[in-house]
Amino acid sequence: MKDKTRHSGLHSGSRRSARTRAILLACQTGLVTMLLPLAAGLSAQTPLRWNTSGANGPLPGNFGSVYSPKATMARVYPGAGLQIQPIAANFDVHEFEKLAESLVAGQKVPGLAMAIVQGGRVVSARGYGVTDVGQPEAVDAHTVFRLASLSKSFASTATAMLIADGKLRWDSRIVDYYPTLQLSEPQATLQLDVADVLSHRVGIGSNAFDRDLEGYAEYPALVQKIAYAPMKCAPGECYAYQNIAYSLIGDVVQGASGLPFDQVVARRLFKPLGMTDASYGLEGIAASTRWAKPHIRGKRGWTAVMPKPTYYRVAPAAGVNASISDMAQWLLAQGGYRPDVLSGSLLATLHAPLIDTPGETRGSQWRRDRLNSAGYGLGWRVYDYVGHRVVFHGGAVQGYRGVIALMPERDLGVAILWNANSAAPSGLLPTILDRAIGVTPQRWLDTEPEPLEEGLYAQGLPALPEPPASSGGVEASMSNAKPE
Repeated sequence: MKDKTRHSGLHSGSRRSARTRAILLACQTGLVTMLLPLAAGLSAQTPLRWNTSGANGPLPGNFGSVYSPKATMARVYPGAGLQIQPIAANFDVHEFEKLAESLVAGQKVPGLAMAIVQGGRVVSARGYGVTDVGQPEAVDAHTVFRLASLSKSFASTATAMLIADGKLRWDSRIVDYYPTLQLSEPQATLQLDVADVLSHRVGIGSNAFDRDLEGYAEYPALVQKIAYAPMKCAPGECYAYQNIAYSLIGDVVQGASGLPFDQVVARRLFKPLGMTDASYGLEGIAASTRWAKPHIRGKRGWTAVMPKPTYYRVAPAAGVNASISDMAQWLLAQGGYRPDVLSGSLLATLHAPLIDTPGETRGSQWRRDRLNSAGYGLGWRVYDYVGHRVVFHGGAVQGYRGVIALMPERDLGVAILWNANSAAPSGLLPTILDRAIGVTPQRWLDTEPEPLEEGLYAQGLPALPEPPASSGGVEASMSNAKPE
């Protein structure tokens, strides 16, 4: 077992004291205890704890250590305690199913799958359209899709489970599990911890070296390149979305558990939650009984292509494959209905915003019109959606896209997956959320195309400095890498 004790000088005094004061304040005022996530059954939570030692000694509990003053979303989180409200009267699941059918009938996408859970029940989990326009089979509830960045919540949840087991801490140092890791500033290398990685607070620029990944570079070589990414801030101090740096958590999970990362997720999450179609990697999706092929649009319409291995190489960030039946179970678990697997305090910690992400409020039309504020937690985004908390993530790789969202106040969860590089189905989500809270819905399916989810396409990103040729032997450069 590696030594996971922080050396006293690794964080600056100001950062440590700020965090400690924030936790003490939260505990004293009762804010942390108000992190009740979604549903009935979560009232018997274990006590929360700042899991470290210092001048004030350790605090009781398991999950309080990631509270951060860097997020200001007090309006929706922690708030004044969750009050579950009835779903709005005009919430009609059949309406949403008809909208999904219209998307495939109008050839907006070849295939789509959607799950809606509410009040602890799966009220819809269906497939629409076809898996492959060339060799069409109907998409059903067990058709497997790539999840792309929806995978990040599986990595953060598995990590939280190891923390609950006492095998890790939120402030465990990444370098203790990946000893050759180097950031451009040595002190930053020593500071970087588990919570920083899972909340995209590494301190380097957004999507660092994703273009090299899209150029088929291997993960170990890409980690070496991180040493040449300029630091924008100290770890924990600013937000910038990552895929390669995020995937360092896979090495941490393996080091702490003694098992490969994908096996930990399969044993701790897929199997106990009944996610029988879920897998990791290109081999996993290819071995599925029925899976949706990725599609790109050409002059003659949709064309099926073979999945690329590139983002599968960063499995914690983008490696999961799953069916909509699996995603319905994931929504129930993240909504608090599987306390035998995921405790309430664990979920509250994952869904707590750690840093503001105001750029999200300037994204697609529904974000501009509906979001008052946005933040990032641990593998999840957290939105103020016209005064209602929404826990969200989106993802995209070539030929696949998806969104997932939880609205705690209405005890609602939604997941939508599709097998095309179209943004058209994205408008389904705000349509459903609007109906749930009784807001007059806009014609979101008719608005301008939504930009790709931040993180899984690197086109247009500024180039980062290239390391010396002797540092890793990666041939693909930032300027000529093939975009996925």
